[in-house]
Amino acid sequence: MHPRPATQISAIVAVLAAANVLARVAPHPWSDIAVPAGALAVVGLSRSFGISVEALGLARSTWRTGLRYAGVAFALVVVVVVVAAALPLTRSAFLDSRYRKDGWAALRYALLAVPLLTVIPEELAFRGVLPAVIGRTYGRRAATVGSSVLFGLWHISSSLGLASDNAAVSTHLGSGTSAQVLSVLGAVAATTVAGVVFCQLRWRSGSLLAPIGLHWAVNGVAVLASAVVWRLTG
Repeated sequence: MHPRPATQISAIVAVLAAANVLARVAPHPWSDIAVPAGALAVVGLSRSFGISVEALGLARSTWRTGLRYAGVAFALVVVVVVVAAALPLTRSAFLDSRYRKDGWAALRYALLAVPLLTVIPEELAFRGVLPAVIGRTYGRRAATVGSSVLFGLWHISSSLGLASDNAAVSTHLGSGTSAQVLSVLGAVAATTVAGVVFCQLRWRSGSLLAPIGLHWAVNGVAVLASAVVWRLTG
């Protein structure tokens, strides 16, 4: 006998919220593994609730389609990022002090830390587990909206320093309290919309590999572009 749907969703959200907090306050290396551990925990919870591998977007039969969608999404993101980094009007968006790294450090971060500590855990949780659990009872539309809003709220803690870390944000908003509030609201709104896009890619492809590819492209390629822009601007 499985818990009621609302109880299942609440349990998953509680685990993810705890992982998010631990990622911000726990000492290293526990802070690094909090989100991956939380993602694995909610996958285990969902399986105990009777959610299938297919519902999570992990079925082997969908891998080929998922990789094809991921490849197309990756290529499109690379084109957009390269153009944006090359144009003076948008180049300052890549001047984020969090990614002011030398080339090798940026490459390691983009190829290892971003996929293993951020992209894959978040996709498992927000395009795998939550849509499957919510959608089983409330339908695909509710699953898309619910998981995407939660994905936006998930980014509150990580965007608290955005006004001071990113040159484009600080130039337009400043670095005071109001700038911090506006930057957090903007980050929540942007990641909520991104969540909807990722969900649609997940539904269309039937595979979690598709949004993983797009998500990694957005985050990883942006890190590499940021390192290049910092290097060129001195």
